[in-house]
Amino acid sequence: MSAAPVRGPLRWLTETQVADLVDINDAMAALRVGFVEEADGIARTVDKALGTWEGGAMHALGSMMPNEHFAGFKTWAHTAAGATAIYALFDMRNGRLLSVLEAATLGQIRTSAVSGLGADLLAPPEADEMAIIGTGAQALTQVAAVTTVRPIRRLRVFSRRAEPRAAFVQRAREAFGIEVIDSPTIEAAVDGVPLVTLITRSSEPFLTAGMLAPGALVIAAGAILPAQAECHRDVLRGSGLVVVDSLGNAQRGSRELRDHFGEGADGWSGVRPLGAILRDGVTRPAGSAFTFFKPMGSGLSDLAVATMAHERAKDRGVGLIIDQPSRVMPKWRAATAAPMEI
Repeated sequence: MSAAPVRGPLRWLTETQVADLVDINDAMAALRVGFVEEADGIARTVDKALGTWEGGAMHALGSMMPNEHFAGFKTWAHTAAGATAIYALFDMRNGRLLSVLEAATLGQIRTSAVSGLGADLLAPPEADEMAIIGTGAQALTQVAAVTTVRPIRRLRVFSRRAEPRAAFVQRAREAFGIEVIDSPTIEAAVDGVPLVTLITRSSEPFLTAGMLAPGALVIAAGAILPAQAECHRDVLRGSGLVVVDSLGNAQRGSRELRDHFGEGADGWSGVRPLGAILRDGVTRPAGSAFTFFKPMGSGLSDLAVATMAHERAKDRGVGLIIDQPSRVMPKWRAATAAPMEI
């Protein structure tokens, strides 16, 4: 009889440990590999499962990279009172659970890294100014990712509330050491700017084509639920190239793209996945009014960051080691006989 396979330990990684193990630059390098494997039909994603209720939503994103023998799921519940996310990383060869990662920071790393990768591939090479619309928890790292691929010298900032906007402006000045402008309107923020990042949860579109500079790249990183939208349809009508990180998730979850390209998949032939752009070397069409990139969130990008964190944690002896799950026999309670009537 052959010996049972060695299952090895299960590693739990905290938010702080994930941030220490993988930075945005590292994540961008990992994403390049993962997205190209997806374009080649090697790596695969499981489209997002989404359930909503009044005031909240639950999500699950999965993917697999057979060449590296990794598969995993990120799951989370989002409510007005907060959210918690975890990532479960599995070995495809034996089904073993390798690591569980606290995944809010992981999500922020991959979200910003995908935007940085999109900026690297699609922004005008000479772009040295950007606008950020939205100043929430994801905004600072969205800017950080762009600064890793373009020499940004000026940042314009807009969000609806003046006080949080001013606080963000100060944080950005300290973080990046560049000129940061507190813009009083969306129009002032994006006027003449070659690279515009949107990172809001707006329920109504607010950005129009008339606000944008010719040739601008729009990274529409917010509004990833069907009830949300940031861009009016004329922005998409003027875009010579429309790119998404996950075609399936965009078809299910992007109100902007669904309104423009239709509900069925047939109308989406002109939308290019990011992996195909990387693999095929597609460039911005000359003379097009705009380029539009919609990062919806991809299970593959989560997996790329999670595997890098896991491998580095294993090499460095980082993380809480706990026992692997072990099956036990379920228990039950037998029915009791009814008392006899006399």
